[in-house]
Amino acid sequence: MKRRNFVKTTAGLASTALVSTGAALAENWHSQPALLAKHSFKLKYAPHIGMFENTAGKDPIDQLKFMADMGFTAFEDNGMMGRDVAQQEKMAKEMARLGITMGVFVLDKGGNGANTLAAGKPEYIDIFLNGCRKAVETAKRVNAKWTTVVPGDFERRLPIGVQTGNVIDALRRGAEILEPAGLTMVLEPLSDTPNLFLRTSDQTYEICRGVNSPSCKLLYDIYHMQKNEGNVINNIDWTWPEIAYFQIGDNPGRKEPTTGEINYKKVLQHVYKKAKAENKDFIFGMEHGNSMPGKDGETAVINAYVESDSFAV
Repeated sequence: MKRRNFVKTTAGLASTALVSTGAALAENWHSQPALLAKHSFKLKYAPHIGMFENTAGKDPIDQLKFMADMGFTAFEDNGMMGRDVAQQEKMAKEMARLGITMGVFVLDKGGNGANTLAAGKPEYIDIFLNGCRKAVETAKRVNAKWTTVVPGDFERRLPIGVQTGNVIDALRRGAEILEPAGLTMVLEPLSDTPNLFLRTSDQTYEICRGVNSPSCKLLYDIYHMQKNEGNVINNIDWTWPEIAYFQIGDNPGRKEPTTGEINYKKVLQHVYKKAKAENKDFIFGMEHGNSMPGKDGETAVINAYVESDSFAV
């Protein structure tokens, strides 16, 4: 057999084995837990509720167990603030037992575009500050260190510099509430609509510098930033001092890595090496959908992370 054909055949067999093994593990994880082979990921990838519910069931506790069985060591839950206290405490207890680190939850200020801090209106600021106080209580219950904040839409009647100043002023007041509790709001620039005030990583970097607090940092969502600005690795380097958290999604489609145009293996390798050199530790939220439905789709997500995490160190 020619070397080229041998390599192609071997690679194909390995890929098939990975998919079939992953499917078997997913299918039997309840009935045969002793057969589970945990993946040893280099980075802390954080699934969310619903990502594996076809395999693990709808119970959040069972889903957390499945995540841990598959080797995931972090978890994020945008809607954690909306869960009742008993559920929060139950999930926190299970995460502690499983050795899962709690990632971000969204700070409730009424929605991504609503009650915009760019307007400088006292009533909008009060809603945000009240959300900060409630976020501190939620974070205590679930052992969280990060909460996602989106400042809101543009206030187009005001000059952009005034809007920026209003956002910085409001975030400083929020940081005064969060900082004593050790909770960091991570500002997320988004691509969902051009109406959103916060759009790029350099703009977010500037605002974090203006707030000047360890409780106000940048959430670098690779999917959104690929759409809004591209040049991902360079922009990560330029804004690195203010990045506290990453999120993942491929583009187009906002599905798992390997389904779009982003070379996640290279991006993750770059962040891994840079973080290791500086003794930093990040969570990578899996904030995307599954490219295929059902259990097969969930197996595909796991395999995509095994593949993307297989970079050389």
